Amino acid sequence: MASAQKFSCVVAMSKNRGIGKENRLPWHLKEDMKFFFHLTSTAAEGKENAVIMGRNTWESIPEKYRPLSKRLNILLSRKLTQSEAPEKVTVCSSLQDALDVLAKKDNVDKIFVIGGAAVYKEALKHPSCYRLYITKVDKDFDCDVHFPDYDETLFKETSDPEVPAKKHEDNGIEFTFHVYQRV
Repeated sequence: MASAQKFSCVVAMSKNRGIGKENRLPWHLKEDMKFFFHLTSTAAEGKENAVIMGRNTWESIPEKYRPLSKRLNILLSRKLTQSEAPEKVTVCSSLQDALDVLAKKDNVDKIFVIGGAAVYKEALKHPSCYRLYITKVDKDFDCDVHFPDYDETLFKETSDPEVPAKKHEDNGIEFTFHVYQRV
């Protein structure tokens, strides 16, 4: 394992741990999208952040927003090859492969895993996963994809000045931002 660089998971999930339905977000929360953009794209001067995602997550992003701007996009796929990948997207076969590729780059500031469920499941077990940025949507949604269970004793809630502490509401849906750090 070449990489020891820490990474974070970023997810918005409903009360019933739902994160998607038919390869789309089951809600539209502007403040959450702004937070996600700010968190994942704000990097140290001269560096950029990386976002790691599975193929379904990639395909769920509206085409006009792909690849995600101001970030190095890593697409995890066992079938897609680099020559078949969109411009400005790096294809890796696994999370560890992606972390190893990123460890060789000197311009990467922070690394974020942004989905989907199988990638989150692998990430949560990885020793370099040190933070979870979870937007808790205060409502149950009918979802066909859920955030995986994980050992919640490994992560304790913490504060971060970059993360708004107050309750938000958008489209009649209340939500809050939380940060958990590996203990």
